[in-house]
Amino acid sequence: MSSTSSGGSPSRPPPGKHPIYRGIRSRSGKWVSEIREPRKTTRIWLGTYPTPEMAAAAYDVAALALKGNNVILNFPEYLHGYPVPASSAAADIRSAAASAALLMKPESGVNPMAALPGGDGGGGSAPAAGHEFVDEEALFGMPNLLVDMAEGMLMSPPRMNSSPSDDSPGNSDGESLWSYY
Repeated sequence: MSSTSSGGSPSRPPPGKHPIYRGIRSRSGKWVSEIREPRKTTRIWLGTYPTPEMAAAAYDVAALALKGNNVILNFPEYLHGYPVPASSAAADIRSAAASAALLMKPESGVNPMAALPGGDGGGGSAPAAGHEFVDEEALFGMPNLLVDMAEGMLMSPPRMNSSPSDDSPGNSDGESLWSYY
């Protein structure tokens, strides 16, 4: 029984590894995805998914974030539709990878990038019956629109340093809106 890592047959992948998609493997009937950080021995866990396509999309996003645009992708046709991580931190890459995996969810229809259905532990919620989900990020070509909007909500408002005018509350001679019954 001779098994070598460099001289093995390219037609059969190792057990559990997918024959087509990169960066994924089968474990207990589900598909897991992880990626090794460049020039490090550590790996970033990208999650466990019900389909190989979902796990492969998660890998694509992480590979783009860590290795750049010249990396070989599982789905190169979706390059511009993938979410972009906010930073190169493992948590941000993991979050963007999970979003990309949801784009490949089987219930999303023929075009996996057309809608982002929620549910299934992804943190989103499914659209109500009769309501169509509109992906504003894809519509406006702004991959981080919702993330940027959420970050904007966390900022404190700017201070207004202006001189008081005649009609400002500071010059109202003690009258206040709450003094009227």
